[in-house]
Amino acid sequence: MSKEVVAKVKLEIVAGQASPAPPVGPSLAPHGVNLMDFVRQFNDRTKNMEEGTIVPVVVTVYKDRSFNFVLKTPPASFLLKKAAGIAKGSGAPNKEKVGRVTRKQIEEIARIKLPDLNTDDLQAAVRMIEGTAKNMGLEIVSE
Repeated sequence: MSKEVVAKVKLEIVAGQASPAPPVGPSLAPHGVNLMDFVRQFNDRTKNMEEGTIVPVVVTVYKDRSFNFVLKTPPASFLLKKAAGIAKGSGAPNKEKVGRVTRKQIEEIARIKLPDLNTDDLQAAVRMIEGTAKNMGLEIVSE
């Protein structure tokens, strides 16, 4: 018999740096989750990731206050900013370009993101990442 699910909470936390402070505490405490258990488990599972990487996590909370969580791949925007070497995207992406990414970089990002996207086709994933890049004000160059 499976446990009864009380809540599913989605968070974005920096790898290896979870703490009971916001956003973790206010999101999970109302459901009765032991915050220190979650923080310890999350930090253990993300300690080998590159420092500063944002990790989306989906926490499933059960009626008996136990939980489990699934780590997702970093957001496409985070990976694109890292590839282009920029701090943030453009405020006016159609007018102001803030950086460049190559098609090869976009394909690498699409391969990383493929498990979390709603497609199994690499070319469709590449088109999704290209759309994100254009909306961020990044110029796509073939190199």
